[in-house]
Formats: sequence, C-alpha cells, structure tokens
Amino acid sequence: MSIPLSEIPVAILAGGLATRLRPITEKIPKSLVPVAGRPMLAHQLEMLHARGLRRAVLCIGHLGEMIQHEFGDEAYGIKLEYSFDGEKLLGTGGAIKRALPKLGEEFFILYGDSYLPIEYAPVAEFFHRSGKPGLMTVYRNEGLYDTSNVVFADGEIKVYDKKVRLPEMRHIDYGLSMFKADVFAGYAPDEKFDLAEVMGKLVREKMLAGYEVPERFYEMGSPSGLAELEALLKKGPAY
Repeated sequence: MSIPLSEIPVAILAGGLATRLRPITEKIPKSLVPVAGRPMLAHQLEMLHARGLRRAVLCIGHLGEMIQHEFGDEAYGIKLEYSFDGEKLLGTGGAIKRALPKLGEEFFILYGDSYLPIEYAPVAEFFHRSGKPGLMTVYRNEGLYDTSNVVFADGEIKVYDKKVRLPEMRHIDYGLSMFKADVFAGYAPDEKFDLAEVMGKLVREKMLAGYEVPERFYEMGSPSGLAELEALLKKGPAY
C-alpha cells in the first residue's frame, strides 16, 4: 500500500555556499534570500503545504543556524527537522546520507533554490507503481531555461550527465526526485558525494524511473533566475 502524501518527508537541500548569488549570500543562506518580500523557503513551504505535504527535513550547512532560528520546528503547516552537514561540506548526496535517520524509508528531494509549481501526488504514485528505488522528474527543456542534461525516450531515462553534452539531450533534471533510503546504503557516513552520481548509477542500472512534467521550473540559484522568480511571485503564489 502506498504511503499517504502527508507522511512522505521532503528533504530540502539548502546547504550550499550559493556563490553565484554573492554578495547577497555572504551574510545569509540562500533559503533566506528575499523573493517577493519573503524568504525563499517560505514560498517553498507554502507550496508544499498546498500540495498536501506536511513534513520537511532541511539539509543545511553554511549559515544554516539562521534558517533554524527563523523557521523553528513548524512553519506554513509543515513540520520541520534539521540535518547539519557538520565540519565539512558533504555534497548533495552526502547531505542526504546524513539525514536518512530523519527521512525514513522513502522521501522526496527538492533543491533549496527550486520553485516547482507541480502536483506531488502523481509523482509519488508513479514512483510506487514503477517498483524502482529512485525517480527523477524531467522537463522537455530544449536548452531553453538551462542546459539540457537528460536523454528521455519511450518513457525512460536513457542518459543523465551534467558534464557530457549530447545533441539528443532535450530534457533536463526538473529538480524534484524521490528515493528509497537503501539507495544510499553503499555510501559511507560523512563521505562527500553528489546526488547526480547516485542518479547516474541508477540510470546505468535501469533503476531510475523518469516522470515527465509539463510545467516549467523556476529557480533562484543565479541573479537572472532570482529576478524571474521575483516577477512570478509578485503576482501571487503559482498554485
């Protein structure tokens, strides 16, 4: 039986240094950068709540205490827990590995700079039906909003690579994924590794489900992305 959406936690990767947004992020973490008058994380949590989610684990590092101080144990109807990188940056994969005790057997992963106006329930349903231990949402990007990095054909992710560009890459990693915890069992605690490495391995093993979404993504990881998201959210929430 599928787990209710309200019981599936979302890991929010919010521990990066956000160098592309400096000088804004020299004194505050990316999740607290104001977008349309409120911290980025406020918009994300509001969106998650509107979609039926009720739990989030924030994977934080650089200036992460500021996020915990600002948002506490619950905000916008979402119960919050925090997982700190510790002394060294662990990368996106290492941060998830460290957070596993709080995440449980299965969970969504969302990047801290992403605003994704989609429904989460169909993604979870597709994940459970797939029988695979991982899922990546993909969007037919055609190189428009960022560099396409996925070959998606016949409902399958054939290739995923952030470094090697192929002409047949028309899709992009949308920014929302879902995993079973045992995918991370082979990695050592405090090992630094990237989520892209985990996904690439699963693709090669034909164990990463691909779910195509029709709505474009928004992100505030760069000044241009931040300006675009600001313009969107000034009109009100995109849900």
